[in-house]
Amino acid sequence: MDQYLTDTNVVSNYFSNSFSETVMKFIDNVIDSIPNLSVITQIELLCWKTESETEKKVNDFINDSLILEISSEVINNCVNIRKNRKIKTP
Repeated sequence: MDQYLTDTNVVSNYFSNSFSETVMKFIDNVIDSIPNLSVITQIELLCWKTESETEKKVNDFINDSLILEISSEVINNCVNIRKNRKIKTP
């Protein structure tokens, strides 16, 4: 199966069952393999203020995922882009 980088909004909509049935089945398949998350998504997910049952599901999801770290070079490039282009999220 193809690999995907799963975004915070996808996880949020998935856990709240906000997608259509077709999309939910697709994401089920993506998640059944080892999900890929950026370290930024990991941080965002861990910062959610939610009930303990959902928090446990999110933590389990993160623990089952491959977390893609960000190198210093990427961080520096993002800082430069953000400073020079005045954007919120590089």
